[in-house]
Amino acid sequence: MSARHALAGLTLALAPVLALPTAAHAAATTHTPQPPSHRALFDLQAHRGGLGLTTEESLQGFGKAMRLGVSTLELDTQITKDRKVVVNHDRQITGVKCKDTAPVTPGDPMYPYVGKYIKDLTLAQIKTLDCGYRQLPGFPQQEVVKGFRMVELKDVLNLVKSYHAKQVKLNIETKVEAGSPEQTAPRELFVRRVYEEIHHSGIENQVTIQSFDWGALKVMHRLAPRWPLVALTNYDFLQVGQPGASPWLGGIDADDYDGDFVKAAATVPGLKALSPNYGFPQSGRIGDPDFRFYPDPTMISEAHARGLKVIPWTCDDPATIEALMDMGIDGIITDYPDRVRQIMADRGLRLPKAYQPRH
Repeated sequence: MSARHALAGLTLALAPVLALPTAAHAAATTHTPQPPSHRALFDLQAHRGGLGLTTEESLQGFGKAMRLGVSTLELDTQITKDRKVVVNHDRQITGVKCKDTAPVTPGDPMYPYVGKYIKDLTLAQIKTLDCGYRQLPGFPQQEVVKGFRMVELKDVLNLVKSYHAKQVKLNIETKVEAGSPEQTAPRELFVRRVYEEIHHSGIENQVTIQSFDWGALKVMHRLAPRWPLVALTNYDFLQVGQPGASPWLGGIDADDYDGDFVKAAATVPGLKALSPNYGFPQSGRIGDPDFRFYPDPTMISEAHARGLKVIPWTCDDPATIEALMDMGIDGIITDYPDRVRQIMADRGLRLPKAYQPRH
């Protein structure tokens, strides 16, 4: 047994004590989840296309992930002023990732565009931004796509079709900002436009829809009742012990379910998976003195009992990922899909198919 596996095993033993932020979750479970090797293919999700390897949410990044061999491309959506669906994590253009080049028209009062919300900019304005002018700080292996322009959702869907990647899923997030709804397009419009683009693509059977805004999940379920949904949370959004329902939970009050993420999320119609953040702090690693896991064997077994998968976000440290795998998670969202694929190979797990572009 390697030191990394031994450390992961130790963490499994301690997880029920360390993992969850509420005492209600600390009770030990007598159910031992089956290891991933005894279940379906472990879901290797390339976060924003694998931003540790390539400029995030670029067609080059999504293509590289498919050539590497991942089961799922994870991506984010935003809605522009002219109702186009663009693939971008941030609701507000940040100078860390993008820089202005020139206004669309001379004297454009919205220029400069950096600092503006995507909902207030047209696609033409957004397309002037150079979002590949630098390497993202903290990701020294990231290949920079020079001069990268933000792409539309339909571009990513068409890319997958061009690869004939029929086994690849797209886990598409509707980034409705439920806590500050004025900063993104209105929920109904946002979800409807994402639905329309996916429906028109012809590969809707390869799509899952995720959101921190469970209200958006409910809207999507009304539009597409057969599409599998994924409930994201970072625990704080549950607002356990606070008066009233959290704006993020679509009318659900977590306190009605003893603050239990699994019980609360299980009431969302069409839900097939849970995606909690993997631990606290969000950038922490197993072995750090202040680190604790959010998912633990109790959460995972309770989810499995309800037919729900558990796919935490966004973990990059191999030892921490292995500890999560030992707990029985069904997949992981990661910036470094190459690292997780190697772990899967070392464990003898079935690997996702690698695809090559077709011309």
